[in-house]
Amino acid sequence: MSIDCRSRLQKNVRDLERDEVFDSVLPEAISEHGALAGRGVVYKELPPVKLRVEDRAVTLRVRGDTLVLGEGDEPTGVTAEMPADALSDLIQDHQSTMGLAMTSRVKLTSGNINEWIGWEPTFRALLDGRRVHETGDVAFQDLNGEELDLDRTFNIDDDREEMAHFLREAGFLHLTGIFEPDEMDAVGADIDEWIAKATPNDGESWWAKDKDGVDQAVRVLFFLEKSAALREIVEDERYQWLTELTGDGHRHNGAAEGLVKPLGIVKGLSDLPWHKDCGQGRHSYMCNGMTTGISVTGADRVSGALGVIPGSHRANTMATGRDPKLDLQPRMLETSKGDVTVHCSDTLHRAHPPIERPRKVVYSSFGLPPLPGDVVKPNPRYSREARAELTDVTDRIAAADNENDPKRYRASR
Repeated sequence: MSIDCRSRLQKNVRDLERDEVFDSVLPEAISEHGALAGRGVVYKELPPVKLRVEDRAVTLRVRGDTLVLGEGDEPTGVTAEMPADALSDLIQDHQSTMGLAMTSRVKLTSGNINEWIGWEPTFRALLDGRRVHETGDVAFQDLNGEELDLDRTFNIDDDREEMAHFLREAGFLHLTGIFEPDEMDAVGADIDEWIAKATPNDGESWWAKDKDGVDQAVRVLFFLEKSAALREIVEDERYQWLTELTGDGHRHNGAAEGLVKPLGIVKGLSDLPWHKDCGQGRHSYMCNGMTTGISVTGADRVSGALGVIPGSHRANTMATGRDPKLDLQPRMLETSKGDVTVHCSDTLHRAHPPIERPRKVVYSSFGLPPLPGDVVKPNPRYSREARAELTDVTDRIAAADNENDPKRYRASR
C-alpha cells in the first residue's frame, strides 16, 4: 500500500538562469497547466505575485480561466525579490516559498508572508500538475469501503495491512505500548543530560525564549549519536518493522532529535505551528517518508500533544500554516509513555504548547530509497549545519517579510 508520490528525479536538478525561467520554463508550464493553476488561484482568492530577479520582473495572475504571465513592473499584490539561484530552486521544488524565507533568500516588498506562502500550492499545480486542494477532495474509507475510524489506535500485533491502509488514507498512525517505561526513562535521562550540556550557538541544539525572557535549550540535534539507550530502541524489531509497512522500501535515516517542551515559550522553534516536513521544499523528491515520535513521557491536552490533520498528505495545500480554506479537521494524538506516533512527511502536524506540565519526545524518520536511475547528491541547504541554523529561523522569516504590511510576520507570539 504505497505512500510514495514522488514525481521528480534529483539528478535532473540543474542551475536554471533567470531568463530561461521567465522566457521558457514558466510559459511552457502555463501552456500545460495554466488552467489548473488558475483554478487554484481563484479558489484560494490569491493576489497576483511578482517575481523579481535583479533588473527584471514577471507577474503571475489569472485572466479568464487560466494563469497568465506578464512582463514588467505592473502593480501587483505580492512582490518577491530573490537571486537567480533562489528562483531556480523554487521552480524545481528544491526550496519552497517558505524555505526561501527561512534561509534569507527572498525579500517581500509588497504583500505579506502569508500571501507569499499561499502561492506554494499554486506553484506546484503550475509546475508539477498537482491540483490545488478543494473542499470535498479527500474522503476516508477502510478496507471494506466503510467510513474510516480516524480515532483508531493500533498495537504492534494488529494486522499490518490494516495499519498500512490507515496510514495511506489518514497520513498518520498511533501505536500504543511499543516500549517499556524503564526504556523511556533511560532515553529521558539522556535528553536531560544533553539539554544540560547545550549552549547557545553550539551547532547541536535549538533554543527558545520563555515568557520571562529566559533562553532555554529545547531540542538536542544528532541525538542518536549521543544516546546509547535510544540506539538500542531504534535497532529493535519493535521499531524496525516499520521499514516494511508500506512496501516502498523505507529505510531509517540514522538520525534522531531529542525534544523537551517547556511551559511558557513565547519565541523560537519549540511549539511548532502547523507544517509539513516537506514545508521547506522537495516534496516531489522525498514524499512520503515517515516521521516517528517516540513518547518518552506521554502527552495529553495539558502537556502539549501532537496535532495532525488527517488526509492532508493527500491535499495540495499550504505546507506551512493551516490554509483557512482547508476543510480537513485536526486531531490531537494523546499518548502514553512508550507509545509511538507515525506521520507521513506530507501530513500537516503541529506541537500544541503545554499548559500544565512539560513533555519529552524523540523524533526520527524513515526515508524512501532513491528512485530507479536517480542519483542523490548532498544538498548544503539540508546539511547538519543548516539544520542547526534553524534555531533562529523565526527572525529570518520576519526579516524576509514586508515590514510595511500590517499583517507581517512577527517572531514572538
